[in-house]
Amino acid sequence: MECGEWGSLKEGTENQNISLTSRREVASARDGSASGGKKTGVKSANVISFAKNNLSSRFAGEAGKISSRPKIKTGLGYLDKVLGGGLTSGSLILLGGDPGVGKSTLALALAANFPEKVMYVSAEESADQVNDRYNRLATKQNNDLIFINEDNIETIGATIAEHQPRVAIIDSLQTIFSSEIKNQAGSPNQLKAVTAKLAEIAKTENITLLLIGHVNKEGELAGPKTLEHLVDAVLYLEGDKYKQYRLLRSVKNRFGATDEVAILEMAKNGLNEVANPSKIFLSDAKEQSGSIICPVAEGSQVFLVEVQALVSKTNFGYPKRSASGFDQKRLELLTTILIKRAGVNLSNFDVYINIAGGLTLREPALDLAVCSSIISAYQDVSLSAGTVVFGEVGLGGETRAVVKTKERIKEAVKLGFKKVILPAVDLKPSGGLILVKEVKEVLRLLEKKERA
Repeated sequence: MECGEWGSLKEGTENQNISLTSRREVASARDGSASGGKKTGVKSANVISFAKNNLSSRFAGEAGKISSRPKIKTGLGYLDKVLGGGLTSGSLILLGGDPGVGKSTLALALAANFPEKVMYVSAEESADQVNDRYNRLATKQNNDLIFINEDNIETIGATIAEHQPRVAIIDSLQTIFSSEIKNQAGSPNQLKAVTAKLAEIAKTENITLLLIGHVNKEGELAGPKTLEHLVDAVLYLEGDKYKQYRLLRSVKNRFGATDEVAILEMAKNGLNEVANPSKIFLSDAKEQSGSIICPVAEGSQVFLVEVQALVSKTNFGYPKRSASGFDQKRLELLTTILIKRAGVNLSNFDVYINIAGGLTLREPALDLAVCSSIISAYQDVSLSAGTVVFGEVGLGGETRAVVKTKERIKEAVKLGFKKVILPAVDLKPSGGLILVKEVKEVLRLLEKKERA
């Protein structure tokens, strides 16, 4: 029943209308509002007034000013950049990533470099284990760092209220449980309950909480998807744990932009920011078939990466498509486009794609570079030295413009590249710029070089 009440259905004759009492009418009659009386036992909400960037509140007839604090610098420039300037008091930050990628290392770097009191909460490791890694990795020591080995959220909340740290690190979220929930730690109900309690702690104590979260086999944060809606910022630390480079990316940020990334290198002393990623990722690149250089834009950075392709005759009835650092489904789509629109017969060939350096990129500008590398490997002809390729490819085989075109060209020129193959945009063709409208034009360029 729509009214949500028992016993509200009244019996009537055939000529009478059946009367249903709505939930709102029952509630109004219960608290006296139906007769014009005032509701009892209900307080009015705190009203916030926005006027010329000055926040003021009015509650129970009293006016007051809300104090706002600027963002707090973490001492790690790359983390401040990804977070949009630093930490925000009263916020929850969720950090995810594959096992062994460096989440705890990043958390310890924050604890060591932060200028105020930090509490490190770990339910997985003892104080000796954390201290050993802290002394090994931290180049700077925070004298105001405290540690607790606890997995009960009620105890953690009481400890935070007693010691009043500016930042608390929870390592990891899936190991914390609430006594009020019967499920085991890490279950969806526990995760939602624990996160809700941590949000209350952050707001009440006006501190920043960094929550380290596990990921599932699909690469997403383990637990309910609603977990990401309960926090203020979600960061992902991406990369291959067997290689030294990492990508710190923001996928949600209520206090800043979500298009900033930081490129990091795992070293003996922890994570260090890569100052010039282009030179590092191109250090081993050489002119050969299947190798294409592409300028990619991640946040405010533009750097060059090498896209490698290998095409070989299949030994099975169904050709294989495999990608490392590039979206598998996107590779299958681009391969189909090359077969249908460019006339490249890949039906009986396996295609392998690799983004050199161990990075995982989702840039649309990689489309044309991936197609060019596949064509180059198939033809066994390399592009001319000093050439970069970028652009998006549509289902019709047409090329499409991407953002930051001028910035990509500028970065390529700065590193000594002479030719740029890109979609036909609002730029005049020149000796250095080769504008293509369709992906099959790249095939013609390679065939022309092969004949030469």
